[in-house]
Amino acid sequence: MKKPDSIIFDMDGTLWDPTDLYLQAWNSGLKKLDIDRTLTAEELKPLMGVNGKSAMELLFPSYSDEVRQQISDTVNQQRWELIKQGGGTLYPGAQEGLKELSKNHKLFIVSNCSKGTIALFMERAGIKSYITDEMAYGVNLMPKHHNMHLLIDKYQLQNPIYVGDTDIDRVESEKAGIPFVYVSYGFAIAKRFDLSFSNFHSLTQHFTNL
Repeated sequence: MKKPDSIIFDMDGTLWDPTDLYLQAWNSGLKKLDIDRTLTAEELKPLMGVNGKSAMELLFPSYSDEVRQQISDTVNQQRWELIKQGGGTLYPGAQEGLKELSKNHKLFIVSNCSKGTIALFMERAGIKSYITDEMAYGVNLMPKHHNMHLLIDKYQLQNPIYVGDTDIDRVESEKAGIPFVYVSYGFAIAKRFDLSFSNFHSLTQHFTNL
């Protein structure tokens, strides 16, 4: 793997653990819509990294697209309020690591989240000044590999890598034709990867010392 000039990060499960926040947002949203269902963390975790449309289809297969959209909009609103209130848990070393990595790399975030969520996350995490740009599924309803290439082309990146925590991230990296760096502390197991790290400190140290 060539020395990267840029690092594109996944968000959920890679930079922070938002499980409790998202669970509260889902259940508050469902209650607000008088839908008699309570999600559990066990139901939610496998959906981390899945785009919104697919997640809604998996959770509510018998609902119409219109109702699914209403649920999605309501849950997102709850999620944004909770992020603004400081919810979610940033992984140890992530804030400091991004600051250090930004000195010699362009840093980006590409996530399968709704439009506006990454910006709120960056504000909440105190990392906005370290991130060159970001792209969310909710902006254009396109997969990660497409959105990676939007940033690659826009900034003329020569040797980008993608850092994520799921096999979905691995597949999307392969489709984009860029190396995949797996963080094993996240939500899932990746079948293959170019590099792997068990914590953000070791990831930062590796790329800082290249």
